Amino acid sequence: MAAAWDARIARLLELLPRRVGDAVTWLRAPSRRWVRIPAALLLIVGGFLAILPVFGLWMLPLGLALLSEDIPGMKPSLERAARWLEAKWTRVVAWWRGRG
Repeated sequence: MAAAWDARIARLLELLPRRVGDAVTWLRAPSRRWVRIPAALLLIVGGFLAILPVFGLWMLPLGLALLSEDIPGMKPSLERAARWLEAKWTRVVAWWRGRG
């Protein structure tokens, strides 16, 4: 499952604008642990402050994904959650398209 999570992240990085993808790739390097952990924790906290204009829920999964680089046990759980969300999203989209 950890390999599946890494593959999912690699696919998602390809969808990002080049500059953002390069920044995330830089952060994911093993030697950047000293930057990655504080950044991940700040993103997670920012995700909980989504009611404020600058912050948003998008910060929470990004922070968890960055933190999973240093806590390998998180990767299988995040992969399961991503698969569950993907399946739910597919069902919602199919329902939405089928109702009209």
